[in-house]
Amino acid sequence: MDMSLQRAFIHNFLGNSPTWYKLTIVGFLVANPLILMVAGPEIAGWALVGEFIFTLAMALKCYPLQPGGLLAIEAVLMGLTTAEAVYHEAEHNFPVIMLLMFMVAGIFFLKDMLLFSFTKILLGIRSKKLLALLFCGVAAVLSAFLDALTVTAVVIAVAEGFYGIYHKVASGKNYDHSHDSSDDEQVHELHHDDLLQFRAFLRNLMMHAAVGTALGGVTTMVGEPQNLLIAEEAGWEFVEFAVRMAPVTVPVFAIGLLTCLLLELTGWFGYGVELRPAVRDILKAYDDHESASRSNRQWAMIITQALVAMVLVFALAFHLAEVGIIGLVVIVLATALNGVTSEHQIGHAFEEALPFTTLLVVFFGIVAVIDQQNLFGPIITWVFTLEGKMQTAMFYVANGLLSMISDNVFVATIYISQVKEALDAGQISREAFEMMAVAINTGTNIPSVATPNGQAAFLFLLTSALAPLIRLSYGRMVWMALPYTITMSITGLLAVYYLL
Repeated sequence: MDMSLQRAFIHNFLGNSPTWYKLTIVGFLVANPLILMVAGPEIAGWALVGEFIFTLAMALKCYPLQPGGLLAIEAVLMGLTTAEAVYHEAEHNFPVIMLLMFMVAGIFFLKDMLLFSFTKILLGIRSKKLLALLFCGVAAVLSAFLDALTVTAVVIAVAEGFYGIYHKVASGKNYDHSHDSSDDEQVHELHHDDLLQFRAFLRNLMMHAAVGTALGGVTTMVGEPQNLLIAEEAGWEFVEFAVRMAPVTVPVFAIGLLTCLLLELTGWFGYGVELRPAVRDILKAYDDHESASRSNRQWAMIITQALVAMVLVFALAFHLAEVGIIGLVVIVLATALNGVTSEHQIGHAFEEALPFTTLLVVFFGIVAVIDQQNLFGPIITWVFTLEGKMQTAMFYVANGLLSMISDNVFVATIYISQVKEALDAGQISREAFEMMAVAINTGTNIPSVATPNGQAAFLFLLTSALAPLIRLSYGRMVWMALPYTITMSITGLLAVYYLL
């Protein structure tokens, strides 16, 4: 029997999300105007930030775009920000938007080569500890010269490939059959335990790699968007930037790798999960099958993708153009040289990136609220009341804490602008400015690994199609990042205080 029209409206609101979740979002939307009237715009602004973080934390219940978008729209209607301010934030971050639109799609067209290469690595290295260090270390090195989101897109593509292969075989299908990797009902009962462990194994590698992007991203002026901004304000070139950051970044990098090894040795925080022989056998059988049946045309495609990947690395390392433009070049080269000519084929490449791009613009709406209501102002003012090493250390701590709940690019922009104004006004010396610049850069990059909303690469991973497949929720990401957050943040703070 058809449901009533009223029940249909209620059912359609946020779709198949749990009823308690729907009621919570409605509660937020009803409460916000009341908070604004009773407590004022500042408290209402902080309430909105907390509510948006809740939608991120519940990403596996409902994609954050819809509930977060409703909150952002309400913020504009309540006057906490304006549509023009949201547009300004999006315009300011347009390079990041282009990166997501084109670079992530470009990586899609390199999947054959990436899966071929990483399958050889996964099957060739039997030590999980060495494999974990490799994922963390290589992600760090690549992120220092490329871009953390690009590196994250690569490892997501690889992990999706591995998962899809195993899930298809465990469901009793051949390699060339179509398959829905999200449907566990098809998996044979004998494979259920192996599937659970394989998910945990992939979670380990993804978190090690994600942390690696933060370890490398902080070291150079091209590693993260805010690094370039700080370098421009300080007048530092590539080498000088790396040297200035080295007293903090080198010990943090070493501690990060040691933490990775320790977690794999102890099995704490959900790490240390091994790849079961049954799963390895399936991946090995797939690799053997592909090697035996691979045609010259397929070899040509893999070689072409490898050459395009070399162009990508070269262009990013020497910053020949904005990252998004380089991504567009990758799409053109990889499709033109590999015979991908239909609109339908190309459209699939954008399915992963565009939902997150849309979510990011909604996030900029929340950032606009923070900016318009000056929510971080009192913290900045307090830090400036301190002196000497304590002031520099507190810049690191304040940037770290605020980046955990906001956008680290936004936090860095606010702080470096305030410090540059103080330098120009003669309130601080050039030496103090340079130490503060180092503290701001390392503070926004290192402690922000604590939460997915702290780093764009982490948020991209959380909202990717891979996250629900391997059961990587917001809470689990926070838990698995916690040991890294503690060891790396404390090391960074000590280095800022004693070595700068």
